[in-house]
Amino acid sequence: MAEPLRFDGKVVLVTGAGNGLGKAYALAFAERGASVVVNDLGGSISGSGKSSKAADEVVHEIITKGGKAVANYDSVENGEKIVQTALEKFGRIDIVVNNAGILRDKSFARISDEDWDIIHRVHLRGSFLVTRAAWPHMRDQGFGRIILVSSSAGIYGNFGQANYSAAKLGLAGLSSTLSIEGKKYGINCNCVAPMAGSRLTETVMPKEIRDALKPEYVAPVVLYLCHNSCQETGGLFEVGAGWVGKLRWQRTEGVFLREKNKAVTPETVRDNWDRVTDFSNPTYPTSTRESSAFMVELANSMDQEEREAQAAADLKDPVALAKTFKLQGVKYTYTEKEAVLYALSVGTSTTQPDYLKFLFELSEDFTILPTFGVIPAFACLYSATGKGVPGLTLDPTKLLHGEQYLELFKPIPRSGTLTSKLWLCDVMDKKSGAVLLYNVETYDENNDKVAFNQFSTFYVGAGNFGGPKTSTETIPIIEVPSRAPDSVMQEKTSVDQAALYRLNGDKNPLHIDPSFAAMGGFKTPILHGLCSFGYAVRHVMATFANNDMSRFKAVKVRFAKPVLPGQTLLTEMWKEGSRIHFQTKVAETGSVCITGAYVDLLNTTEPKPIPKATNLKSQAVFEQMASQIKNNPGLAAKINAVFQWNITKDGAQATSWVVDMKSSPTGEVYEGTPRAGKADCTLTLTDDNFVDLVSGKLDAQKAFLGGKLKLSGNIMLAQKLGDLFAMKSKI
Repeated sequence: MAEPLRFDGKVVLVTGAGNGLGKAYALAFAERGASVVVNDLGGSISGSGKSSKAADEVVHEIITKGGKAVANYDSVENGEKIVQTALEKFGRIDIVVNNAGILRDKSFARISDEDWDIIHRVHLRGSFLVTRAAWPHMRDQGFGRIILVSSSAGIYGNFGQANYSAAKLGLAGLSSTLSIEGKKYGINCNCVAPMAGSRLTETVMPKEIRDALKPEYVAPVVLYLCHNSCQETGGLFEVGAGWVGKLRWQRTEGVFLREKNKAVTPETVRDNWDRVTDFSNPTYPTSTRESSAFMVELANSMDQEEREAQAAADLKDPVALAKTFKLQGVKYTYTEKEAVLYALSVGTSTTQPDYLKFLFELSEDFTILPTFGVIPAFACLYSATGKGVPGLTLDPTKLLHGEQYLELFKPIPRSGTLTSKLWLCDVMDKKSGAVLLYNVETYDENNDKVAFNQFSTFYVGAGNFGGPKTSTETIPIIEVPSRAPDSVMQEKTSVDQAALYRLNGDKNPLHIDPSFAAMGGFKTPILHGLCSFGYAVRHVMATFANNDMSRFKAVKVRFAKPVLPGQTLLTEMWKEGSRIHFQTKVAETGSVCITGAYVDLLNTTEPKPIPKATNLKSQAVFEQMASQIKNNPGLAAKINAVFQWNITKDGAQATSWVVDMKSSPTGEVYEGTPRAGKADCTLTLTDDNFVDLVSGKLDAQKAFLGGKLKLSGNIMLAQKLGDLFAMKSKI
């Protein structure tokens, strides 16, 4: 079992601790070793009167059970006095639970100034004053835990509680700000909205329900949030009846109502209201920056577009007008399913080594192919091509993909929502057609740039408009070296390859419909250029990066000739430092389909050694396993595999052990990584789950499917672990 959560040496202040929830918090903290300041004014539910009885009885109960406590009878409006009691009696203050509260329930029309003010003085101002008094002491010691108590009435509203609900939602806002300001000082602040039977719920909850909702069901959540091992901060939690859930703000995708040189009117709002209130694709802002930054960006972008469009219109320059074209905020939401589908669509197969890392989402080293970075950008481009480019007349049925550049700035998340923005950076007049250069930047949910794409598109018959022939914006191709290639790799595509690849979002009928392909001058549908692109980059990464996709930096290609589904792609590669030049041919015809291409790789560094942790339960198991296998001759030959166990604790890798049943006749077990080569099978799980697995308390298959056990390498070898675990009775 994990160690119990203790509060030895910690000083806890609980306001309103004479009854109900406050009493439950105080008793629970004291039972786990904390010194407790039991604050209670001893007044009525409406805030009148005063008595020391309630606080004294709780202190007496704590001391009788061997705990440490002191009473305080001040109002929370005297926050400094309450905190001073903790400092004088126990010398410090570590945790504050702002639980004190009263009620003055009346309908909104009947609330007096006094009814309004006293609720805010006790709940909101009182919590502020107590917390402010404790704050500098927590800051100086580099540790603090603060709980502010909200209510479902504050979150959702409740008839007759306008004063109470306003104060309680104010506490949620205060908690969010304190969590931000306290982070650098080690001060965490969270807000709970408890549902429990107490004096304050008498007016809104039947007695039988109050009796069923015990305060003791809420206290454990508050204790965990206050423990030094809990790093949660800024959260809002509903708690009751042994249930707890976290709340967050949800916002619709919304609608940008402005259009170039047009006013926003109430009619515009009315006509878009269904989209404004549509929660089918929500966002979850977690900060004021996330909430407002994109609105400022949209506004600045629109202002800039309007200025550029007006300047271009004044000049009557079709190129300048076209270059004002931009598209912002195109979202692409995906899961591991889309990543696996993409890998299949560019030729990844279960017949290949390392296929699990690309096709099996439960694989420990599950990896998204770097060329997946074109997919969200293409979704943005697809949206753009349907809108039309100002100043130019373009026929989307005569669009050809000329060149592609992709650069990654960080690994692509395994799932989530990526947001892309596109701008037309230049237009070139090739006489027989127009070349349009689109730049697309893609950002993750933290607004970090993930990828940059440049699409070079050729529109047949759209030339002769008097534009420039070349552009300095183009990321150039580089011709391959004149010597023989350093390596060659080829793979046959499937006759259904284009039908599969189009499921990534490229729905151009040219790749599936024979009649549409004939209109473009092709006898049969052709393969997507970006599909051949995915094949070729896989060839490079398999040959020169050992399928370590973290080494990918960038790729540039030119699409020269079409490929038919079912043909064989042959990639010739030349290594020059960290740049791999390549070209891809159709093996059956010898024609070059990708030319002038290269992949830039990142330099790798030696992995940091795994630290050897102490106080792990698994250590004793491995040490006994090491002695046991020597007494089992023939076991090593039977298993004949090297296993690496990565043991984690508190969310991080704590150590690694090797069970080598291949390198010696008897086998050996040691801490660290394999002494020669690499493990045949790697297993990752927590220290506790490992012990449960070995002892038989945890079923391996259920652990794997439930995500508690992660496997990589030849996972079929894991079946042989049953022979090792047969020794569990001895271990």
